[in-house]
Amino acid sequence: MSAPTTVRVFIPLTIRKRNGRPKIMPPADMMPANDSGVGPHVLKAIAKAWSWRRKLESGEVATIDDIARTEDISDRYVGRMLRLAYLAPAVLDKILIARVSPALSIKDLAMAAELPWAEQEKVVLG
Repeated sequence: MSAPTTVRVFIPLTIRKRNGRPKIMPPADMMPANDSGVGPHVLKAIAKAWSWRRKLESGEVATIDDIARTEDISDRYVGRMLRLAYLAPAVLDKILIARVSPALSIKDLAMAAELPWAEQEKVVLG
């Protein structure tokens, strides 16, 4: 019988708290050079806008005021953020799939949704 072989792998990770939750960070030399990914707040805002759009289209809620009451936020905020659900498909593809960070804040991104689809990509992605 041969002695069992043991292999130990050491990976230098650090644990940092982000938003109160632990996040495992790889070593600095392992980080991708292009770490400009889309912020989670942008992704959440777009997801929430699509959720609200689906609720309105399905008849689950009748008005923006209904959404505002159930979410306990202002109807003006819901109206402004709901515009994110109407961004051009090319813009959504670049933000959500390719993870290209928009050159605008969420508020400006919502305002850009009112532009024609042909112009949105230039304005949003720079």
